[in-house]
Amino acid sequence: MNKNAQQRFGCSFRLHPSAFILVFIAAFSSVFASSAPAQTFPTKTVRMVVPFPAGGPTDIVGRTIGQKLGETLGQPVVIDNRAGAGGVIGTEQVAKSPPDGYSLLLGSISGLAVAMSLYPNRGYDSLRDFAPVTQAVTVTNILVVHPALPVRNVRELLALARAKPGMLNYASSGSGTVTHLAGELFKTLGHVNIVHVPFKGGAPALTALMSGEVQMSYENSLIVVPHIKSGKLRALAVTGAQRSKLMPELPTIAEGGLPGYAASGWYGFVVPAAVPKDIVARLTADITRILHMPDVVERLSGQGAEPVGGTAEQFGAFIRSEIEKWTRLVKTANMKAD
Repeated sequence: MNKNAQQRFGCSFRLHPSAFILVFIAAFSSVFASSAPAQTFPTKTVRMVVPFPAGGPTDIVGRTIGQKLGETLGQPVVIDNRAGAGGVIGTEQVAKSPPDGYSLLLGSISGLAVAMSLYPNRGYDSLRDFAPVTQAVTVTNILVVHPALPVRNVRELLALARAKPGMLNYASSGSGTVTHLAGELFKTLGHVNIVHVPFKGGAPALTALMSGEVQMSYENSLIVVPHIKSGKLRALAVTGAQRSKLMPELPTIAEGGLPGYAASGWYGFVVPAAVPKDIVARLTADITRILHMPDVVERLSGQGAEPVGGTAEQFGAFIRSEIEKWTRLVKTANMKAD
């Protein structure tokens, strides 16, 4: 403080030399603290929450990537299956977890996108409460029916559904999942009345379909392809906009007689919003690298899941676009959480 200022305020101020040292230490500590998380992370087990039951398609993707991620991080990655409400229960749990990078969510179209309009009391906001890491995969879904159902293509299924409104039941892996969305889109575009029967995951939905409890489903290729090949299920078409590399002989539902139809699933990683950016960046880089490993690509692609990867910003923009897209269907179809 200069002499005039001292006279004006009636005081004097002089910085002791030791104070310079304290200021320097504080500044250095601040810089060091900002980089410390990535340098030390991880020092313990990482929990990957899969918001669906063990044995289902989300679980298959999670365990495939989780094993490799554990090897990359040098710490175990434990799969924590938290099923219920179309993925909302597990998704909410991660949103409320400590923002330290040790809780990782393998989110889905249902929990991160559809839930924003289908579950008004879900307890989290996908855009506010999470930091995107990277998109993991896009997944082909297949319209399958029980072999006893007398249909062999989409047109025959539409004709049967129109002739017997309310008589056909379709299984989903839960309200708001892509298997539910696919059925509601089929109803809306096809002007048919088929009944939604939700289950707590793809595995129990598949069991119900194979037992004849329900007649049809728009199930994930990760779990239905072996049963299609064995003859226990009959495949009619794929739900996406393009044919699947896994079963190229199958037409799309749009090709099969329902123009404009397209519904594909996806999974991706997010963490609580306040996780340090350098930890997010490390997870993004590590998981993207894993998704491009030849053995991982082969295993996932062989079951109908196409690895994606990419930046956190790209995945964040994708989530926003998916929320907008499916909110329109939820409102148009007047979908409710069963």
